[in-house]
Amino acid sequence: MSAEAFGNFNKKEDFKARVIPKSEEAKKAICEKIEKSFMFSGLDDAEKQIVVDAMEEKKAFKNEAVIKEGDDGDVLFVVASGTLSCTKVFKGNTDPTFLKKYEAGEAFGELALLYNAPRAATITADEECLLYALDRATFNHIVKDAARQKREKYEAFLKDIQLLETMDDYERSQVAEAFEEKKFKAGEFIIREGEEGLELFFLLEGTAAATKVLADGEAATEVK
Repeated sequence: MSAEAFGNFNKKEDFKARVIPKSEEAKKAICEKIEKSFMFSGLDDAEKQIVVDAMEEKKAFKNEAVIKEGDDGDVLFVVASGTLSCTKVFKGNTDPTFLKKYEAGEAFGELALLYNAPRAATITADEECLLYALDRATFNHIVKDAARQKREKYEAFLKDIQLLETMDDYERSQVAEAFEEKKFKAGEFIIREGEEGLELFFLLEGTAAATKVLADGEAATEVK
């Protein structure tokens, strides 16, 4: 083990996360929210408990800008209740473009912490919201490595998808965050012809065959 690696290991082991007193009911509510969030999906149970203990409740009032594009950021937020709107001013424009709504269980503000960069977008409360705030130190020691590895895995994959080649890095990061991995066994149907389509699939590993009935009464034909 190198001196640098040893030093980093010790720093992580020595880290003492803050503990914000809260009721068992509040802890349970936070735990339920982070279980749904992409950002915390790589953590084990002990790490999730550290995050729950470190989180602090914050209220945001209607039309309040919780984070502003271009500002420095040292906090990540998880939405407990309410909705917030995400907007961004893209290069060449002066007016902000609406990107998405954040709802209960979703996290935002992590890009500034992951990459030590200014806030990439503005997030404004549509109504009074309850948020859980996680400080930079706890994020860096407990969440950052697992979250960045997972996000970068998906972002690298997305850069090779022709359908999404016009996206900028921020938009690509939002798509990466929305991914949910699903595994299928050999011979199992992923989608079926004629069914309502509610999901878009990207193939990460393995191969799949597309078949279609080209004429009534005929068997399905492999088309890709």
